[in-house]
Amino acid sequence: MTREQARETARDILQVIPLVMRTVAAELRAAGEVPAPAHFGLLSMLSERPSMLTELASLQGVSLPTMSSSISTMVDRGWVRRTAAGEDRRIVVIEVTTAGRAALDRAARSAETHLADVLAPLDGTARRRLHRGLGVLHKVFGSERSARAGRTAEHRGRNGRIHRR
Repeated sequence: MTREQARETARDILQVIPLVMRTVAAELRAAGEVPAPAHFGLLSMLSERPSMLTELASLQGVSLPTMSSSISTMVDRGWVRRTAAGEDRRIVVIEVTTAGRAALDRAARSAETHLADVLAPLDGTARRRLHRGLGVLHKVFGSERSARAGRTAEHRGRNGRIHRR
């Protein structure tokens, strides 16, 4: 693939993914499964492993106060809990609760059902092509190279300076 073809594909991905996510978010809101679509993503990340607030804010590209507010809402709903990490009580780890996993499962089932309904009219050929394309995306973005790129992303420390991870 040439560089220009790669850029064209990147533009296509950046146009399609928000459309899919808006559809899923609207369905989740309509079903009353989560108070904000961002909570679905946070619960997904936290179900993989507990994380610190600063890490979650960095991954989501939001400020610490914004992330703290989201986490507080999720704590109030019983979906996550804050736990001190070891002896330093200033370091807080956010972890998903059993109720949070159940909410995530309900939201995932609702989103999956909605997407299945939207995709149902596709014929077998289109469905196979889509599945293969999604497999390519999964391979590219699930790779160690992609994970390393995320770990080396710039972020601002407490002092406001940009740091490389």
